Amino acid sequence: MMVTKPVFDRLGFWLWVGSFLVVLGLVLWSPTTRSVVHIYRHGSEAFLSGQPLYQVEVAMGYLYAPAFAVLYAPLFKLGPYLGNVLWHMLGFGVLTFAAMRQVRKLGGEEQTWLLSFGLFLALPVSLAALRNGQATILLTGACWFLTLSALEGRRAECFFWASLAIIAKPTAIIMLLLAGALRPRLIPVLALAVLVVLAIPYGFASAGYINAQYHDFFRMLTSMAVDPTGPFVPADFTAPFTRLGMPIPESVATIVRVVAGLLTLWAVLQFDRRLDPGASGLAIFLTAAFYMCVFNPRVEQNTYAMVAVPAGLSIALLWREKGAGAVLWSLAALLFVTGLTSIDGRLHDLFHPWFRPVSISVVALVLVGWFWTQDRRKVPAAGAVAHG
Repeated sequence: MMVTKPVFDRLGFWLWVGSFLVVLGLVLWSPTTRSVVHIYRHGSEAFLSGQPLYQVEVAMGYLYAPAFAVLYAPLFKLGPYLGNVLWHMLGFGVLTFAAMRQVRKLGGEEQTWLLSFGLFLALPVSLAALRNGQATILLTGACWFLTLSALEGRRAECFFWASLAIIAKPTAIIMLLLAGALRPRLIPVLALAVLVVLAIPYGFASAGYINAQYHDFFRMLTSMAVDPTGPFVPADFTAPFTRLGMPIPESVATIVRVVAGLLTLWAVLQFDRRLDPGASGLAIFLTAAFYMCVFNPRVEQNTYAMVAVPAGLSIALLWREKGAGAVLWSLAALLFVTGLTSIDGRLHDLFHPWFRPVSISVVALVLVGWFWTQDRRKVPAAGAVAHG
């Protein structure tokens, strides 16, 4: 079987778009089925009526900054049908255009194939998050745009994408810290973005109410970071050990997260120095997304959509530069099959939550290792070997 140009030049892209159109159809058919959007609607409804946003004791339900309730309020007003459709389109559009911008940055020949094949490989892992309308999709696209804009030194773009990323999910602060480390001159812009996001809710409600919500919000974030209890089942690097009956103590897990964070920072700084401008953005974002998934204490199975598209594009890039081989076939198959482990209830019970942190770690670490072997003198000629 050959990954031929006539087959994959556009097939993957149209499968990506077609699958999303099916998702929109399902959203219109039943807005509340397999969806987390009702949580966003509840947050905006509570905000507009001056009710508490957070359940601090259980740390479940609405887990976003107050600014997210402001962002979603217009969609809430549009109702569960039109509002849901527009929300899904926002996340899908931002992520898709981020991938397209990355492919243009990579340059070389057969960019259409590169995008199409990468999206094809990423589709199974991404589809559940797209179907559920999870903010992870918007977060991924915004953080990817932030990475590319930061590397190009575009201050206005960095401000916009940093603001949108923080609104989408508080974990975006990791990407802001990395962007500041990569381009220290952007630190004032990134700090301003955080301050603006914090200030936005004060324009729509009383200061006393917003202060109370921020008090609960930061209490909840702190408690989740040190004691992730309750009905939530984490799917981070600790999940395989928990499944084997050897849970990792929280103190040890925290040390591992800190060490992994420092290694991530060191790796992205090296990629920025060693890789050409086209590939550095992809390598940096892949590494950051891998950290934000595998070492995030609040990660769930669908969060791995964040690393799926950059991993798919990285496999396609390596395929284009090196040609097909056993390792690439294995990586492509592993990434694709990882997204199929929840199509059946019995498979889900067997593989949840331990399999995704293992499989995605294998894929991401091999790809990061390949990027590590490249430098400005060793990057192969673009399009040297397109397909095997």
